[in-house]
Amino acid sequence: MRGGGVAVCTTTCEYSRLHACSGGLLSFPRTNPIIASKPQPLIGRNRSIPLFTPLRVSGSRGGGRPRMMTMNVAATDTLQKGIAEFYDESSGVWEDIWGDHMHHGFYEPGSDVSLSDHRAAQIRMIEESLRFASLSDDSVQKPRNIVDVGCGIGGSSRYLARKYGAKCNGITLSPVQAQRAQELAAAQGLDGKVSFQVADALNQPFPDGEFDLVWSMESGEHMPDKTKFVNELARVAAPGGRIIIVTWCHRDLSPSEESLRPEEKQLLKKICDAYYLPAWCSTADYVKLLQSLSLEDIKAADWSQYVAPFWPAVIKSALSWKGITSLFRTGWKTIRGALVMPLMIEGYKKGVIKFAIITCRKPAS
Repeated sequence: MRGGGVAVCTTTCEYSRLHACSGGLLSFPRTNPIIASKPQPLIGRNRSIPLFTPLRVSGSRGGGRPRMMTMNVAATDTLQKGIAEFYDESSGVWEDIWGDHMHHGFYEPGSDVSLSDHRAAQIRMIEESLRFASLSDDSVQKPRNIVDVGCGIGGSSRYLARKYGAKCNGITLSPVQAQRAQELAAAQGLDGKVSFQVADALNQPFPDGEFDLVWSMESGEHMPDKTKFVNELARVAAPGGRIIIVTWCHRDLSPSEESLRPEEKQLLKKICDAYYLPAWCSTADYVKLLQSLSLEDIKAADWSQYVAPFWPAVIKSALSWKGITSLFRTGWKTIRGALVMPLMIEGYKKGVIKFAIITCRKPAS
């Protein structure tokens, strides 16, 4: 949602063919979250790149040889351009109405709140994510070097930099977002603490082991290669560092299922086409990927019930006079995104879409 990573969106969007991990479900504990710079140009590659490499998991269904899809440089560049333009076009509208946090809010189930409360809920989403991941405020243990993968206009980066007194690097595919994020940082006196650049989340421009907090707030849904995405998050994490992924997923498959039902795929395809999303994966798929890298303290939870008021509020703001006039000043990509908002509500109500948090820690040695 916030413009991180390479977006892949085709007119076919074949979910069963692109599904990342079709293996059996894992069992992992259910948790109650209540308790408890200047933009740089993208660098092209002179070769075909893997689109999706299914992860082979012990005991998974289907075994056999993993299938590989490739996209040539021209197609990849076209898709990168599409997602960058989507966020170039729509970020100003979002900021004007909702402020600088381009992600869901965290609410008490059944709450009825005003726009100002929604903005507070977006801050609460950050705090609940940190709490779920057991991030410490202790002066010795708190993170000091953070990467915000898919940073949007830098709301999380600035918040985390202030909270922890940390340095934060944000990356996005959108030059407009990166520039606006840096302007806001300067206006808020954080120019020396946070920096933003245009970069690919699947090929991050950072050395190994650079960050003690790797933060991905609603950017994983844009990643066409979830295996490479998770590998990059783990690569740039420092030994002992914490990784937090908050993302849209589809429901976990039952042991007897090979894929989602046709009507579920069709629903997700419509959302995919509007928001430049590749095939979705499940929370269980993410857990398997993290386990395959021997990451530690892996936890995951379904927070769908805590984000229920979000999309109705977004639709309400879009239908306001200010929202309507802003939409018509932007372009077709933003308008098309607005038109499919009711499908997000439908997906949540039907249990097809899940709002997931997945966290883990890189081994200290």
